[in-house]
Amino acid sequence: MNEASEKRPRVSGEERTALGAELRRRYEAGESIRMLSAATGRSYGFVRTVLEEAGVELRGRGGGGVSRRRGTIVE
Repeated sequence: MNEASEKRPRVSGEERTALGAELRRRYEAGESIRMLSAATGRSYGFVRTVLEEAGVELRGRGGGGVSRRRGTIVE
């Protein structure tokens, strides 16, 4: 079995709460779910679930920037 397909141990209880707090801090500081996933070795879905459990309001896809259609700044 290769490393990519090996299961990671379950995270629960206080450990999961602590991980949620850390991921929340980093996400709110600007890191993406994909970046957090890569840094922790966990799946995108796992990281997203832990963030939701931590009460994070997830950002929309693509973020802000200039609207291609209207040429205006989107918040």
